Amino acid sequence: MEFRTLPQGAIILANLAVPGCIVGKSEDLVLTNVPLGGCISDLEDAPVVDMHGAMALPAFVDMHTHLDCAQSWPRLHRAEVSREGAYKVLAQDQAHWTRNDLMRRIDFALRCAFAHGTCAMRTHFDASNPQSDVTLSVLDDIQTSWTGRIALQISSLTPLGQFDADERWGQIARRLADRGGVLGAILDPIRDLRPRLKAFLEFAASHGLPVDFHADESLIATSECLRNIAEAVIETGFEFPVTVSHACSLSAQSETRALQTLDLVAKSGVRVVSLPMACMHLQDRWPGRTPRRRGVTLVHEMHARGIPICFASDNVRDAYYPFGDLDMFEVLRDATRVAHLDHEGTDWPKSVSLTPAQACGFDLPDLLGGAPNMVIFNARNWSELFARPQSDRIVVNRGHAITRRVPQFHELDDLMGRQ
Repeated sequence: MEFRTLPQGAIILANLAVPGCIVGKSEDLVLTNVPLGGCISDLEDAPVVDMHGAMALPAFVDMHTHLDCAQSWPRLHRAEVSREGAYKVLAQDQAHWTRNDLMRRIDFALRCAFAHGTCAMRTHFDASNPQSDVTLSVLDDIQTSWTGRIALQISSLTPLGQFDADERWGQIARRLADRGGVLGAILDPIRDLRPRLKAFLEFAASHGLPVDFHADESLIATSECLRNIAEAVIETGFEFPVTVSHACSLSAQSETRALQTLDLVAKSGVRVVSLPMACMHLQDRWPGRTPRRRGVTLVHEMHARGIPICFASDNVRDAYYPFGDLDMFEVLRDATRVAHLDHEGTDWPKSVSLTPAQACGFDLPDLLGGAPNMVIFNARNWSELFARPQSDRIVVNRGHAITRRVPQFHELDDLMGRQ
């Protein structure tokens, strides 16, 4: 049998190696058998396929993406590579964001993610721009049409300084609540940060919404939005899930100050998402100068304090990050190398599957049940796994191996002004 194919019908995969942390075992990797493609009665006489110790991970959960601007890079005017430059370029590109444009780019992005093994995703959408109603409508429709393949959760996004608890935001909040969504904001160290933050949490609580913050996306040591979030959550007793992404400035602070902040984060119950690919692309970037600092947040110190840590894709082929393919294995591999994760005998594999699923409220990707969602790799240990891109992986969705088809970029040529 060629590795990338499996027999049709009910089968039993024997000798799959799964991380012990995923199945509640103390061992690094555990050999197990997994049934596929049928009910229990179908499997009594099902053929057994020996996988020879091939590694399997739960299907991926990507809890920080931006599908509204994904795949727009080819038509963007090249600008300064920075947060500010990217924001300006994408604001100009929004003139192209018709329903057809959004639908096709987002569907393309989801097909990439599905082919790579993602089963659930949280996407932000820019709620500040004039056509945000169109974006939200498209995401509503795609959330429904992708049911059973990728569970999609929608999070609004706006700079906290532009948020106002008015009727427009009341309408957005009600739509998000009806669709299991999240209220999101971008936090920078503005003068009235604390009162605005408390008002935002009060508004979210009044609509029963979890919150998701982009915070401290810089290497400015005095940027302490994460600390303010943790303190505000503790002070207000905010009872819904809170997620904070980026937190790059922690890496620029003194050890004492950064660890004091993390003690507050642990006390508050806030979850943190690290975005190593996009952060390394944007942080400490100056023309003609090699970057000195990585901009990756303090994941080891968070992990030691029991703070739930997730890794995610962030932007893909847009003005913020012109690369990527919504491949969470690539994210895990880069995180392992960049953040020096000790991959053997640890629970870091949870950071791209079970932990983000719990953070978002998704069903947990199941490895051993009757209809598993998992990704099988042509590798028998961590060194083999991370040595290659694993482009011949097998993706199993609800107990059936899918036909993996990564869409071709030329499908979007007409949207990008190419003939």
